[in-house]
Amino acid sequence: MDASSPLTFAIISLIVGFIAGMGCYRLFSKSQREAASMRQKLLEKEHQIAEMKNSVGSHLTGIYERLSNIRDEANQLELQLKEDAAEWDIRDTAIQPSLDFSSLKSPQEQQTKEGNSTPTTPRDYADGKGGTLSEDFGLKGNEAATPQPPRY
Repeated sequence: MDASSPLTFAIISLIVGFIAGMGCYRLFSKSQREAASMRQKLLEKEHQIAEMKNSVGSHLTGIYERLSNIRDEANQLELQLKEDAAEWDIRDTAIQPSLDFSSLKSPQEQQTKEGNSTPTTPRDYADGKGGTLSEDFGLKGNEAATPQPPRY
């Protein structure tokens, strides 16, 4: 085959056209542009998420520091209170009285004391006996007592 033969030019132009077509498809294809824009959006969203994680982490660190400061201040106040109580010769029970739970009863003791009867329906429910949720609550007897305004 001769280098200047038309068949050689056709094969070379076919290869160059194929490469140029692939390049143009890659550059000008709508699906390729959409995929590139989606990748860009994904990277932006990941960057935003990373920034949010950093801000939340710093926020939580600030809260933890404030909480530890509050605990330290409470401990200092308690220590100062105890020192002042010792200086004035006051017992700790006067400062922090012990809680007396003897008057409180457990639910089991209350149930045995009251018996195993079922509780009555609260008056708020519309049981037909004039509870606040009944349909005629507040309507009986008030119609005659309330005078109608004059009509002009």
